[in-house]
Amino acid sequence: MITELGHFALILAFAVAIVQMVVPLIGAHKRWSGWMAVAEPAAGAQFALTALAFGALMWGFVTSDFSLRLVWLNSHSAKPMLYKISGTWGNHEGSMLLWVLILTLFGAMAAWFGGNLPPTLRARVLAVQSAIAVAFFAFILFTSNPFLRLETPPFDGQDLNPLLQDPGLAFHPPFLYLGYVGLSMAFSFAVAALIEGRVDAAWGRWVRPWTLAAWIFLTIGIALGSWWAYYELGWGGFWFWDPVENASFMPWLLAAALLHSAIVVEKREALKSWTILLAILAFGFSLIGTFIVRSGLLTSVHAFANDPERGVFILMILGFFMGGALVLFTLRAGTMEAKGVFGLVSRESALVVNNLLLAVACFVVFVGTMWPLVAEMFFDRKLSVGPPFFNAAFTPFMVALGLILPVGSVMPWKRARIFKAMRPLRYVFVLALALGGLSYAMQTGRSMIGPLGLFLGAWLVMGVGVELAQRTGRGSDRLRRLTRLPRADWGKATAHAGLGVTIAGIAGLTAWTQDDIRVAQLNKPWNVGKYELTLTDVQDLRGPNYLSTMGMVDLAQKGELVAQLRPEKRFYPVAQMPTTEAGIDSDFLRDVYVVIGDQQNNGGWTVRTYIKPLTAWIWLGCAMMALGGVFSLSDRRFRVAAGASKARRTPVPAE
Repeated sequence: MITELGHFALILAFAVAIVQMVVPLIGAHKRWSGWMAVAEPAAGAQFALTALAFGALMWGFVTSDFSLRLVWLNSHSAKPMLYKISGTWGNHEGSMLLWVLILTLFGAMAAWFGGNLPPTLRARVLAVQSAIAVAFFAFILFTSNPFLRLETPPFDGQDLNPLLQDPGLAFHPPFLYLGYVGLSMAFSFAVAALIEGRVDAAWGRWVRPWTLAAWIFLTIGIALGSWWAYYELGWGGFWFWDPVENASFMPWLLAAALLHSAIVVEKREALKSWTILLAILAFGFSLIGTFIVRSGLLTSVHAFANDPERGVFILMILGFFMGGALVLFTLRAGTMEAKGVFGLVSRESALVVNNLLLAVACFVVFVGTMWPLVAEMFFDRKLSVGPPFFNAAFTPFMVALGLILPVGSVMPWKRARIFKAMRPLRYVFVLALALGGLSYAMQTGRSMIGPLGLFLGAWLVMGVGVELAQRTGRGSDRLRRLTRLPRADWGKATAHAGLGVTIAGIAGLTAWTQDDIRVAQLNKPWNVGKYELTLTDVQDLRGPNYLSTMGMVDLAQKGELVAQLRPEKRFYPVAQMPTTEAGIDSDFLRDVYVVIGDQQNNGGWTVRTYIKPLTAWIWLGCAMMALGGVFSLSDRRFRVAAGASKARRTPVPAE
């Protein structure tokens, strides 16, 4: 009964979405206030009905209702409760329902908290948002119905993919979807502004919080996925340039560019066309990511579906919204005249360069991701584009971005002088350069990646310090002025410093990792770097729904025990699939990473050991970037429509 109720609620939500798509749009065109007013209750009803449908599906997973085909395919009665719940979105159909739930949540929030928006703009934003929902409701109901029943319910299920039975992967998809789908609000604002033919400073302030929230969630989601890949897959890396990894990274790059571009619209009423285009492209790349994950055209450990029919449906959605928005952008480009003028050397110009670097870097990732598909379709050649290409093609843009970011942050608006802007930064530049030179002198026969990364990281972090010092001026009350800086300034500083910490962490791990693979005998120590490791025992254990082979590895330094690591190799009988659980000892400067393999004929065990410097800095920097976004989002000036003046509202005659 609950399943049927959820299915019915999903159909009703589809119907409400159609009404919300059509009626407010006509009302805004005709300036009929009654028709425009339909948008707000419709958005709330649409979200409530979708939440009911999602709750019904989750109930089926929690209660192990194997009469539901989706539960039978992706759950098992012996599975821990956390993974029963996460199994709701650990599959194609359930994840799409979560996608639409978040989409309707953002639409409802725009209705609830967008009271200061001009009525016509709010009606159009909610109508466009609902149009996206209509497309995905149709996709779910016609190609990916999660509420299909089995005629003869089986006794038990086929279990969730063991790789997804992990806390990191339990929370990774919701955060990622909050980012993916959150960019739909920026898209809706952009299309609504194009329909109205007006983009001004108030519009820039309204769109920024939605973009910032999406960027925060994307940052958290990408970091969680990277962390999971690091400790779960057993290969010791944090990023493989996998197509699905790239699918989340491309919108993140464009969202970062959109955030910086919206600042220029808000402060100077310039870069209007560029900002609108970025809003369209950022959500467009979110749809491209959805296509990559679900079309089956590109293989990945993260992929949800391999159904070309579903891929064609998503491609049609992508073509309709992206194509329609770009056509509208072309028709309306002339109405978005920039009011603010600025010199070649200015903060605006630095932000333009920043955005160009991010956009071109995104294009490089896109080409590398899609080229194997293009080569196979048009040239009948099977190619593989891996990390060497991405590292060589992508890294220069990030180096350039890191170099200009501190300089651009201290430049004044409108016009500046480059040498004057660099003057307060000259000492930290020399200090950062000295730190990079010192690391180069200490390493032997290594590449420049490590020293360059440390230089850029120090340059970014210390540049933030100089910027904050400039904001507080001179005098004895500098500390008081520092504490009274707006939260947005603290958010900017924290996020930029976080980027520096992440860059340093990536460079350190990439350049200075030490690795060792051997057949280890019990109680016979071996050395890796300055550490001594000893495999003391191997035990066979039983988990809730898996069998485990767990090694006990003592980690010592200078004869003193540092930690005991417990690497595991798990086997899930229902899914007939093994997984790897690395044993990791972490501190601020390094990780010791141990993976146990199979037993060999001589009685020993295959053991891989890595010493990974600065690994924790990668996720510390990501956390700082997300925290910086939260600081900025909490600034009262940037809350939804906080900057909108009621005097700006356009009077709308009664129906």
